[in-house]
Amino acid sequence: MGYTPITPFGRTADAVLGSLRARQQAADAPCPIDKWQILRDLTAARKSFELSDRDITLLQALLSFHPEAKLDAAQSLVVHPSNETICARANGMPNSTMRRHLARLIDAGLLIRRDSPNGKRYARRVAGEKIAFGFDLSPLLQRAAEIAGRAEEARELDARTKALRETASLLRRDLAALADLGRIEFPDGPWDALSDLARLTARELRRKLDLETLENIERNLREAVLRATRLFDIETPEMSSSADRNEQHQQKSLKESLDSERGAEDTAVPMADITSCNDEAPQPAEKPAAPPPPLRLVLGTCSEIAVFSPDPIHDWHSLIRAADKIRPMTGISDSAWTDAKAVMGAEQAAATLCAMLQRFSEIRNPGGYLRHLTGKAREGSFSSSRMVLALDRRAA
Repeated sequence: MGYTPITPFGRTADAVLGSLRARQQAADAPCPIDKWQILRDLTAARKSFELSDRDITLLQALLSFHPEAKLDAAQSLVVHPSNETICARANGMPNSTMRRHLARLIDAGLLIRRDSPNGKRYARRVAGEKIAFGFDLSPLLQRAAEIAGRAEEARELDARTKALRETASLLRRDLAALADLGRIEFPDGPWDALSDLARLTARELRRKLDLETLENIERNLREAVLRATRLFDIETPEMSSSADRNEQHQQKSLKESLDSERGAEDTAVPMADITSCNDEAPQPAEKPAAPPPPLRLVLGTCSEIAVFSPDPIHDWHSLIRAADKIRPMTGISDSAWTDAKAVMGAEQAAATLCAMLQRFSEIRNPGGYLRHLTGKAREGSFSSSRMVLALDRRAA
């Protein structure tokens, strides 16, 4: 008994065609599906259905009027709340706004109007059978597979976009660090252009970008980082033929800088032997100390120094003061520390201690290791900038 209307009350021909299509889809009824799972999938795929978050909020309110947890084609899927009740469940949405978002859901083919002869929404029973006029939720059940498929595509796209953004962010960080170090090691290189690219990319990554734009950014950054690393790997043709000069400028790669220092630590002679050798052999003439790495690079890469320092570190003076306080806890003697600061300079010695703290568990004899690095600095073959940058690349 009863009749399910096709034409909505006072609606257009497009609404009639939508009702006819929905009736054709309903011929092959799917199994019952959790209504909240359909809503979650639709939330993930809302862009492909041209829906906003307010549309989803209204649909959530309408689903809450269905008493069962699942949508079952064997049961009535028509809900008939009043406009006032819908607005209350939609977190106080204005009536005019509710009507606009309701029209979007109907145009998207996710709801069907089942209007009574006078256009009102109500339910009544005739001979024990419930007849309801309102909003039919059956299109959600009929299109559940389509919604799930689009949701999976949206999640995959979101995961690819997030991974690409992370890759671009890491490449940008490496490029900025390479540009900072390049200004110290090879002042004539194209570091200003590379630094500008890193800075402009950081500004771009603050915005919400599509996949194609992120791919272009990632490709440009990867080419720039490759270009920068190649500049570090090239040996200058003007190198002197003397052994000291060759030792100073020969560099295998940035990746091997930390490994070479670690090998030097393993082969470092005991402190007593170093002292005796220094007493017997004449001291070579000290060469000018290499400039310290950028403070931003040191603080960004060597985070352990901040853990042990009670005071904030915001400039070179505070970093040197923190290194002086922490140095006794590392087992480095006063004489080794004084010698390191005299040869390297206070700033570079503090940066070296920061790098040592970052991998302190790997260093068996911190005092002997620092004396070894001080000896290399005296010969002009040690740069704390390479040491810090090697840690930065290993962390990435």
